Amino acid sequence: MQKTDAVKKTKSELNQSVISNEQPESITPAENKQVVYRYSDSELEEFRILINTRLEAARKEVQYLQGQMQGKDTSTEHKFNIEDGSAAMEIEQRGQLTARQIQYINNLENALIRIRNKTYGVCRVTGKLIDKARLRAVPHATLSMEAKQSKSA
Repeated sequence: MQKTDAVKKTKSELNQSVISNEQPESITPAENKQVVYRYSDSELEEFRILINTRLEAARKEVQYLQGQMQGKDTSTEHKFNIEDGSAAMEIEQRGQLTARQIQYINNLENALIRIRNKTYGVCRVTGKLIDKARLRAVPHATLSMEAKQSKSA
């Protein structure tokens, strides 16, 4: 019975500490870890620099693709041949690549907004921090791997 009373007393102290925002004396420092809800300002700055670098490269890519599409003059008269089908397909592919890059730019700009709001790197499903390695690989990620895997399952 003594062990059960001690457990009840500890639970009571924990509940009281949550309510009163005080730390109970029976909790050791190892149990008193603070949960991190967001990345620090220096970490956010690191991600901001990474995103701005990728944003600049993506914008250059869009300019290049748009220049390539505008460089093809399809209004001139010419005789139709077998090559025309592949040229049309190439133009369509460039249009799809451009649209994809524009979407990527929008995602990166949204990530910059989340950095300003200090919500960057927080999974929108679980509320946990997204792993730094994932954010370095996919800086516009809004889901942790845990949430992404459960979503696809």
